[in-house]
Amino acid sequence: MAVFEYKGVTAGGKSVGGIIDAESPRLARQKLRADGIFPTEVIEEKAEKSRLSQDVSLQSLFQRISAQDISVMTRQLATLLKAGLPLVSSLNALADQVENPKLKKIITQIRERVNEGSALAAAMAEFPKVFPDLYVNMISAGEASGALELVLFRLAEYTEGQVRIRNRIRAALIYPAVMTVVGLGVLGILFTFVVPKFVSIFQDLDQALPLPTVILIGISDFVRSYWYLLLLLAGGGGYLLARYKATPKGREHYDRLLLRLPIFGRLIMLGIVIRFTRTLSTLLSSGVPLLKALDILTAVVNHTVFAKAIASARESVTEGASLSKPLRQSGIFPPIVIHMIASGEQSGELEEMLGKVAEIYEEEANTLASTLMSLLEPVLILGMALIVAFIVISILLPLLEINQLVR
Repeated sequence: MAVFEYKGVTAGGKSVGGIIDAESPRLARQKLRADGIFPTEVIEEKAEKSRLSQDVSLQSLFQRISAQDISVMTRQLATLLKAGLPLVSSLNALADQVENPKLKKIITQIRERVNEGSALAAAMAEFPKVFPDLYVNMISAGEASGALELVLFRLAEYTEGQVRIRNRIRAALIYPAVMTVVGLGVLGILFTFVVPKFVSIFQDLDQALPLPTVILIGISDFVRSYWYLLLLLAGGGGYLLARYKATPKGREHYDRLLLRLPIFGRLIMLGIVIRFTRTLSTLLSSGVPLLKALDILTAVVNHTVFAKAIASARESVTEGASLSKPLRQSGIFPPIVIHMIASGEQSGELEEMLGKVAEIYEEEANTLASTLMSLLEPVLILGMALIVAFIVISILLPLLEINQLVR
């Protein structure tokens, strides 16, 4: 069955547009007329994509579907269902409310699938890049239990929380990287254009130069003469690191190294534990079986070390063991997580305990990220100030000696 993009008007004269499935353009027009829409243009989706070159256009680059878009869409759909609207009518209203053009098309196609009798989860599963396994499985569990709107609200809260903590951690990690790049750029300009102007003055002197000045001249000459080598080494090193990370062994070594970093390693670990506990809590409270939830988590954590530990835990749970025991044996989960999971298994309130752990670590992650941001700025500024001070002193020392000789 082909997919067509249409434009038309309703009986009331309102302009409408969207996506519709049909065997041919003629059947698509008939289907639209049956729905009270008089089509003015019906174009097959493949032909439209070819005509507009959507796959390579700059416009498509700025129409990516973000986690925030999914979160807003999920909350809107939950609200519409809670108001008592049928699912197809809710999806129709949702397609009119969504601003992202790509997401609007996907929702329209999902509406068509549901209108033909498909389950919402099955329709969403056709777009795995937009709706991952976690999302689809929770929707499926919600449909099976008759609590779809409740599951959608949980999904919206979960997505919003993940966006907040991800942005917080990302900001704490990106800030020092940006400051370092800017600092290196400033130093490159100083060594390439500013210092050589003074070096030409010093070279005309027949007296010995101070050691700081000699070091500064040596660094400046090296940067000017071998700048291309430095760029080549940086680019080659980045390329080799990317290739090494692409291998399973390399990715595992890289992930382990990140966890050993001072402060940053703790922040990364907190983010993974928050994602693990919050996701597992949301899945279990939505009716997803534990084994299926653990399968989903191996992909959600996006960290090979933790993914291996979760996969091992799943095997142990399959054999009848508790969840807390294999997680404790892995040695990478904090003790409080293990204790809370064990307590939740004994009391039958595992999802509530996991939610409490997530809240505890979210607070710690926010505090650590705020502290890190407040400490990094003065440290980086101080480092730059010391380097600039060295350059200034190295230039002033011989100038002061020249001034004494003149006197």
